[in-house]
Amino acid sequence: MKFKSFLILILLFLFQGISAQIKDPVKFKYNINSLPNNEYEAVLTATIDKNWHIYSKDLPPDSGIPTEMKLKSKDGIDLIGKVVEVGKKHDEFSEAFGAQIVYYSDLVLFKQKFKLKNNSKPANVVAEITYQTCDDRVCLAPNTLEFEQKVVPTSAGTAVVTKDDTPTQTIATNDSVITNPTETIAATATPTIQAKQEGLKISSIDHENPLTDCGVAKQKNNENFWTYLLLGFFGGLIALLTPCVFPMIPLTVSFFTKGSKDKAKGKRDAIIYGFFILIIFVLLSVPFHIIDGIAGNIFNQISTSVWLNIFFFVIFLFFAGSFFGYYDITLPSSIANKSSKAEEAGGIIGIFFMALTLVIVSFSCTGPILGSLLGSAVTGSANVPMLLTFALAGFGLSWAIVFGLLALFPQALQSLPKSGGWMNTVKVVLGFIELGLALKFLSKADLVSKTFFLKRELFIVLWILITIGLVLYLFGKIRFPHDDKNPKISLTRKLFGVLGIGFIIYLIQGLFPAERPKLQHLSGILPPINVSYLHNEKDGILGMHPSHDYFEAIEIAKKENKPLLIDFTGYGCENCRKMEEFVWSEPDILPMLQNDVVLASLYVDDKEELPENEQTSVDMGNGQKKKIKTIGDKWSLFQQVNFNNNSQPHYVLVTPDGKVINHPVSGYMPKEEFKNFLKCGIDFFKNKQ
Repeated sequence: MKFKSFLILILLFLFQGISAQIKDPVKFKYNINSLPNNEYEAVLTATIDKNWHIYSKDLPPDSGIPTEMKLKSKDGIDLIGKVVEVGKKHDEFSEAFGAQIVYYSDLVLFKQKFKLKNNSKPANVVAEITYQTCDDRVCLAPNTLEFEQKVVPTSAGTAVVTKDDTPTQTIATNDSVITNPTETIAATATPTIQAKQEGLKISSIDHENPLTDCGVAKQKNNENFWTYLLLGFFGGLIALLTPCVFPMIPLTVSFFTKGSKDKAKGKRDAIIYGFFILIIFVLLSVPFHIIDGIAGNIFNQISTSVWLNIFFFVIFLFFAGSFFGYYDITLPSSIANKSSKAEEAGGIIGIFFMALTLVIVSFSCTGPILGSLLGSAVTGSANVPMLLTFALAGFGLSWAIVFGLLALFPQALQSLPKSGGWMNTVKVVLGFIELGLALKFLSKADLVSKTFFLKRELFIVLWILITIGLVLYLFGKIRFPHDDKNPKISLTRKLFGVLGIGFIIYLIQGLFPAERPKLQHLSGILPPINVSYLHNEKDGILGMHPSHDYFEAIEIAKKENKPLLIDFTGYGCENCRKMEEFVWSEPDILPMLQNDVVLASLYVDDKEELPENEQTSVDMGNGQKKKIKTIGDKWSLFQQVNFNNNSQPHYVLVTPDGKVINHPVSGYMPKEEFKNFLKCGIDFFKNKQ
């Protein structure tokens, strides 16, 4: 494709205007400061919108797109040292990239010191910056911008006008005049018209008026608050079955229903008792909100700490030992005694302290379960306090419901199983689960430290061994300290033992190579698929080898009479990798990608350079220029002009003659949303044949 192919993009981009879909989260300002000893400092200040970030210049290979600042001048300059970054820095581990990622939010300055080779004449100093902007759902195409300022060595300040006749502020210090624009420059300003020639704009593409309205994906909150509420709820139900809590259920309910002369008052007090249990568990999350308010990024920082994850690994092993019965984890008895004594106050206050006493004395069984929820939240999300609040609320809610319902319907107590050895069995099973979860934290420490010792297959083997131990225990082949010497193996234990064998069979399939990733239900726990003895870069994407050129792919679509799925992606796009691993690989989606569409993956950060006659520099106005010199630049502009969007991943279904079938979708999304988008477009195309 020739140089002229890109110029029409600029024309149409101006005519169409910039809608809300073209995101503009970064604004730059370029200054040059005069320093002693005839030195200067070029400063690019990036102001970043809320919830967006740009990567640091220091990133590990094969991860995100590092920010790169270059300084140059035809008049000659000598650089002093390296580029320095100053800003709100975030350092966290990326599961998708399997590496430690450094990025900046809000505001960051990129500084480079230099000297003029000839300090007696003016010099035009050009700052070039290449960067990528991301939020939690999407990454925008990498951008390369140029800014130009003039340094005029002089003994007195004089007014200076830039090349485009824009008035500038004149600063005279240390016998030099430095000119710099006073306005902030938008990173995606509208380019000026350079020519009216045909190019990459596809006349048949009209993303605003697709052939059908089906399959429109709705944006959803990424935080799994309700998931943690359910996890906490089920954790609470499990805790109720442990020896520390279960025997107290009939005693407590009977106290309220039989210990009160007024039956209605007894039931009311029991419900209040359950409510206080809920409140107490929720209050346990308050310190985490206080910590988060003092240092908002602290949980994100500690969750990617090697030592923190090793600490959680050791703690979970400690919890497992407690569940196995080798020792008990208890709070100091003085705390329980004081709380129990406070119950004598009677009334609402007495009921509150009864609930508090229950929470305290049951800690030896509930502590490890609550610790599991804490570890999962701290290392699994940026919004730790809210996740913990929902998890603890779910935990307390399950207890409140059980105690409240049994108080309202005390006859149900007769149907509860009697206390016995089965409660210890529940504890031991939880111990094996704690062992399995401990490996998750060891795996994260391994990934963050880049030792990559605990590969996916080794992790699976260890889980198989743990599950074998669980199965042997359930069938009575091994015993723990609190087990009966001659336990009677109930039918329930045998059934769970059979389920354990099934889980072992399920895990074994993950040890062998396959066309698509196995063990998808464990994708958030197992090491990434690229941390594997079996991974080979030559295998392509899930066994598929998509085209990387739209025009080549559309010809294939015509030949095969299939719709074309355009995948605007990036090598450094974390959400793109998450979509491929967790959504594309699903058994009800992958066959559609393999058989029903032609796939074109257009990498907007492809650094391979275009032929020289196709490279250009687009004047963005206000002293900045956007370079079009790589394949990534080409597809980035192609996406912006044809689909008025600059985020990745971005998916578009078009017919072989280039018509948009249904509304495009962007960002990481649940499987059902992507499936709905894909299936509706494919079905529409087939029905029109």
